[in-house]
Amino acid sequence: MLKRLRHRFSTRQLLVPFRGRAGLAKLAVRSVGHTFPNEVVALRSVDIDFHSGQFVCLLGPSGCGKSTLLYALAGLVRPSGGHVSLDGREVTGPGPDRVLVFQEAALFPWFTVRQNLVFVLRANGVTRSEAEERARAFVRRVHLEGFESALPHQLSGGMRMRVSLARALAMDPAVLLMDEPFGALDARTRAHMHELLQSIWMRDRKTGGFVTHDIREALLLGDRVVVMAGRPGRVLEDLEVRLSRPRDPDDTALVELSRRIRVLLARAERASDSPPPVSHGQDEEDRDDEAVPRPGGVPDDAAPPVGAGV
Repeated sequence: MLKRLRHRFSTRQLLVPFRGRAGLAKLAVRSVGHTFPNEVVALRSVDIDFHSGQFVCLLGPSGCGKSTLLYALAGLVRPSGGHVSLDGREVTGPGPDRVLVFQEAALFPWFTVRQNLVFVLRANGVTRSEAEERARAFVRRVHLEGFESALPHQLSGGMRMRVSLARALAMDPAVLLMDEPFGALDARTRAHMHELLQSIWMRDRKTGGFVTHDIREALLLGDRVVVMAGRPGRVLEDLEVRLSRPRDPDDTALVELSRRIRVLLARAERASDSPPPVSHGQDEEDRDDEAVPRPGGVPDDAAPPVGAGV
């Protein structure tokens, strides 16, 4: 019993509220809200700082607005309210300083692995010789040596996602944004991609935003886990993960931390699903204070605009 209590106390120090960091945030979200034309409120009053070198996971159930927020960071969605800034300058649209990796690999099917990388680099003004050199380097970094001349249909799902990741990293963006890129992969391939992404981050320390609904994935990859809830989309907790890297998904401390976040999400879900309280003579102001937010949300798997991201 004493050993269990000691373990629980020690894990509390591994997941703590993020207290901020001095200096200008690399990517700043201020009072961001977004309402779609059908009056669905996707986000309301969201404030998050992405500091240089931090990998931040946006975690929450489907419909909590996490993908909408990611598209706002990428400049593909213009928020209805608030603003997003990069290095202090307002984000008004997409740019090469932010690269978004979608849920699908989105490769050109008629291009080989090498050509998929070279084409995007050339389109962004990189010389042919440098593009070829970068393509070779990043194909090696994602362990696809020998597949440079393969077409996408000749690759497995995990290999295609590795090409997509290599293409994004080859562009050397200031911020790497990823929208549930491993969600469609089988468990074993997903585990390999987690190991690969951890190793790449430990080497490059790229500022990142990663959307997921998988609690253990968020804890495995993130320096911080921003827990979101829906109806409307909002931040429940911004948590700093103090586990050392590389991380093991079966580590007992990580499993305990995932249990804590699961309880937090379950409480938020119960609060959202609760019916409005029955009036027993209280006045209108009291009833308004206790009212449950109106249901709403945006499907996280909504199709992105054609040609957006990489």
